Amino acid sequence: MKSVKAACIKILGCGIPRHLIDAWAFNNATTDTQEDRRMTTASRVPNNARQRLLLMLLSALGGRVNKLDFQKLLFLWCQQKGSSAPYEFVPYKFGAFSFTSYADLRKLAERGLLQNEERHWVLLENTSAVQDTRSVTSTLETFVREYRDFRGDPLVAETYRRFPYYATRSTIAEQVLHGDKGGLAKIESARPDPRAPGIVTIGYEGHTLEHYLNHLILNGVTILCDVRRNAISRKYGFSKSTLSTACEGVGLQYTHLPELGIASEKRQSLNSQADYDALFEAYEREHLPGQSDTIASIHAWVRDGARVALTCYEHLPSRCHRHCVAEALEQTFGTGFAAQHL
Repeated sequence: MKSVKAACIKILGCGIPRHLIDAWAFNNATTDTQEDRRMTTASRVPNNARQRLLLMLLSALGGRVNKLDFQKLLFLWCQQKGSSAPYEFVPYKFGAFSFTSYADLRKLAERGLLQNEERHWVLLENTSAVQDTRSVTSTLETFVREYRDFRGDPLVAETYRRFPYYATRSTIAEQVLHGDKGGLAKIESARPDPRAPGIVTIGYEGHTLEHYLNHLILNGVTILCDVRRNAISRKYGFSKSTLSTACEGVGLQYTHLPELGIASEKRQSLNSQADYDALFEAYEREHLPGQSDTIASIHAWVRDGARVALTCYEHLPSRCHRHCVAEALEQTFGTGFAAQHL
């Protein structure tokens, strides 16, 4: 049997696309069991249109592509598609990167459709699913011809010059731009303006991982403070290990403070705002007073210059205990710690 696990500001000239706010993506990643991977060749097919695009692009590129080149070409393709693009990207240490696409590529490798080499993705020839992707659209073929001479540093540099926002966290910008002062200046001007130290809160409900990270970056967050009791999620990107790795890749500090969480058994049968209010009143009365050391740690981070985001699942702060933590900070340390709810 198959097992399924299941904001952006438009800055003129900075290459930040408007669709970072409106973009959609399939949010739930799927993972196959070993039994799935032993199924017949005929059943090894990509799970959705998003994964089929990866196979089609890899096929159009000749079937074997350097991983960094593939990521940048996928990025450029998605920029052409605009709000209909299946993947979103973040400004990573090597430029534009989609964590979701990388997870999809690994799943395709697990299903026997790709070879995951150290530096290359290789399309395997022995499945009917690969044959199904041979009918590459004329638009994709045109795209591949347009970028056939761009590989390695020149390809990375092309993405940096055209979409400088995505190079703002890059550690290789000076290397790939080879002293191009104009290109480097565009990257500097694309950096989001620094924000004052303080507290913000955000829920990941309704966000893809990439949209969520861009929202944090554009709001000047430097520390992501996870206040869930158990930092696990069926939604791709929001379990502790993946989220902490993603934060590191975009230059954010991640810290998990499970002592500020609410036990899952206490979160059952929440059917109305009154139910939530009763839960939070008990939390503030019985639990938060014992967490003064943790609250003081958050205060110290802000005092030292950090902009801290308290995060949990729910979109509405009124339905999430993070607003209680934020209010405790304000009550203890003054109105300078009043939270902005993203």
